[in-house]
Amino acid sequence: MIEGIAGVVSGIISGMGMGGGTILITILVCFLSVDQKVAQAVNLVFFIPTSIVATIVNIKNKQIVWKLAIPIAILGSIGAFLGAFIATKIDVKMLRKMFAIFLLVIAIFESYSWYKKYIKKA
Repeated sequence: MIEGIAGVVSGIISGMGMGGGTILITILVCFLSVDQKVAQAVNLVFFIPTSIVATIVNIKNKQIVWKLAIPIAILGSIGAFLGAFIATKIDVKMLRKMFAIFLLVIAIFESYSWYKKYIKKA
């Protein structure tokens, strides 16, 4: 049951371009006790069909700036290869800590952005 909910929620968030993998990895590790490396690998497999569907929808709606998207996709693919290679060499505990720090930095950034937009503005 949790697997289905995780898939649907992550898919919706991915389709919106907001990184559903963060949600998926967190659910897999925290609620389903999946090993961090396995959760990240599952996320990568999950990413393939969701990104294809989101790309098709965005192409259809003419929302892709190709001059920007192509170099980012190429360099992102190189970065993904390097990141996957590095992740296989890092201890699982260290990988979990790095992921937690990543989530914390994103939370701080988003909180600050929200503060600037809604609180400081008033």
